[in-house]
Amino acid sequence: MRNSVIAMLLAGALVSLNAHAADLLQVYRDALASDATYASARAALTAGEEQAVQGRAGLLPSVALSGAYTRNNLDISSLPSSTYNGNGYTLSLSQPLFRAANWEQYQEGKLSVAASEAQFAQAQQDLIVRVAQAYFDVLAAQDALASLQAQKVAITEQLASAKRNFEVGTATITDTHEAQARYDLAVAQEIAARNDLEIKRTALEQITGKAPGELATLRPGVDLKAPEPAQLDPWVQSAEQQNYGVVGQQLALEIAQREIKRSRAGHYPTLDLVASRSHSNPSSVSALGTSANTSSIGVQWAIPLFSGFAVTSKVRQSIALEDKARADLENARRVAAQSARQSYLGVTSGLAQVKALEAAEVSSQSSLESNRLGYQVGVRINIDVLNAQQQLYSTRSELAKARYDTLVSGLRLKAAAGTLKEDDLVQVNALLKR
Repeated sequence: MRNSVIAMLLAGALVSLNAHAADLLQVYRDALASDATYASARAALTAGEEQAVQGRAGLLPSVALSGAYTRNNLDISSLPSSTYNGNGYTLSLSQPLFRAANWEQYQEGKLSVAASEAQFAQAQQDLIVRVAQAYFDVLAAQDALASLQAQKVAITEQLASAKRNFEVGTATITDTHEAQARYDLAVAQEIAARNDLEIKRTALEQITGKAPGELATLRPGVDLKAPEPAQLDPWVQSAEQQNYGVVGQQLALEIAQREIKRSRAGHYPTLDLVASRSHSNPSSVSALGTSANTSSIGVQWAIPLFSGFAVTSKVRQSIALEDKARADLENARRVAAQSARQSYLGVTSGLAQVKALEAAEVSSQSSLESNRLGYQVGVRINIDVLNAQQQLYSTRSELAKARYDTLVSGLRLKAAAGTLKEDDLVQVNALLKR
């Protein structure tokens, strides 16, 4: 009766613990609000959106109001000297009619906004991958620590058994020394595992802005899915076209091409509609005390003739920058394609590794049980049991990490292809225990 009550209390404590455990989606939402890198990208997007407004301003009219107030002293030999105040203002308007450079700047502004949006979308994908990587790194570190702790408990039992057998004369002192050596090694590994867990938790805290509590863990025996489509080529093609790094470089190339046209426009004439309204008091020296109003409207043109070869130099510079942008685009495509290949192979090889380790876990468990039984009947020695224990716990730790790496590789694959969304994180989150 007492054992059943204790079991119920332990089960209730575990349920309560899982109920308050943060899952992957909750950690991601914390990162959305607190991650400094993401906040920087969001601010960069806000700043980039103003490029369209600034580019459009060159096509709109400009209005200016200017004025002056002066104190004047008039001294003419045939007239008595006099002092008077003068004031006036001018309201002017200028509307570009033909300015090729302004038009190209307007087009560049729209392209710059699109480039800022692509950079922000890439930052969103990077945040998803970084959160998932940091989250599963913590789980992997927790699994490694738990495995070492369980291994240490098993070694402790084996050490006690070796000591008893030595005392009764059924085993040699060598068994005790081997068990003690394994125990000391397990203690050292446990200290290192605790330190590694703390480092991984700190890395997650850097993203979310707060210390992580208990995290939801992966369901035992979860079935991981293969990528769809199951061929590599579609993923590579998508990466070369839709990857946000590629999209951003494509926009950068278009901006560079527009910049060439804007530089060449320095040779073109300009035409503006101008209008002004002026008021002055007094209007002239010969009519002191009178005021005058002047209004004008017309067109104003200008033809550049020579600017010290500055325009020609800017054109050459813009052409060189276009070549650079084209090379950067090609590099971005190659990087995206390579990332897609690596991630795809990471998923497929991870799935194969998970299956192999699942089979190895079953075999290692059977081997441990057989060695324990053999040790009890005297056909196995203590080192055989210790090796079997180490192999089992090592296999379990590697299996857990293989599952985590496969899930993260799947997210990286979609990020490389430019299709990673928050919904993909929701699907991974569904694999966790609530």
